Amino acid sequence: MIGVSGLSVSYGAVQALRDVSFSAAPGKITTVLGANGAGKTTLLRTISGLVRPRAGEVTLEGDRITGTHAEDIVRRGVGHVPEGRGVIAEFTVEENLRLGSLIVRRSRAERQAAFERLYGQFPVLGERRRQSAGTLSGGERQMLAMARALVAEPRVLLLDEPSLGLAPLVTAELMSTISQLCATTGLTVILVEQNAKSALRIADQAVVLYIGRVVADDRAEVVAADERLRQYYLGLVE
Repeated sequence: MIGVSGLSVSYGAVQALRDVSFSAAPGKITTVLGANGAGKTTLLRTISGLVRPRAGEVTLEGDRITGTHAEDIVRRGVGHVPEGRGVIAEFTVEENLRLGSLIVRRSRAERQAAFERLYGQFPVLGERRRQSAGTLSGGERQMLAMARALVAEPRVLLLDEPSLGLAPLVTAELMSTISQLCATTGLTVILVEQNAKSALRIADQAVVLYIGRVVADDRAEVVAADERLRQYYLGLVE
């Protein structure tokens, strides 16, 4: 679904990504792991068109999207939920969803039908649809941020640190929701996470970045069992 080939990105003299290559299979969860500064956020921002690479390319179902404007990449089926959630606190849940729906042309009835589908997938949002986003819990805000991206009905969803700042029980619930979305809708997810244990539990594939380079790309269970990766790159020391 998504192919990344030879991707290199620099911020001035600082090289954030170095010849990064991997692919994300349709309907599967690919998790991108690594320490702070490994290049994970830059990778997602490059895929979604917010950052232009110095070299390499990104393809969507074989078609090159590198150099395409970010809004056009969204229209072609790539949703991006950045780190920090970014919902508008003063707006209601449904008003936040309306913002996500503006990128695609729909009738009012079609837009409302899309909202109702999302309320079915995220029941707590349906219960709070008239409530301001600022009154939601951290986990509920993350669900709203995801729903706002999903309202455009993407085929690929990029998630940047969705568990950041959430309690372990809330994180577990969120990861379960992501897994269920893939299973029921066929959505392809690229999940950037520092919580490696949680991500590896639900992922099909794992890519590990270290100082902008790919140091592992394999099935999630293989990466989880690799002692060298666990200790040196993921910090998972029992």
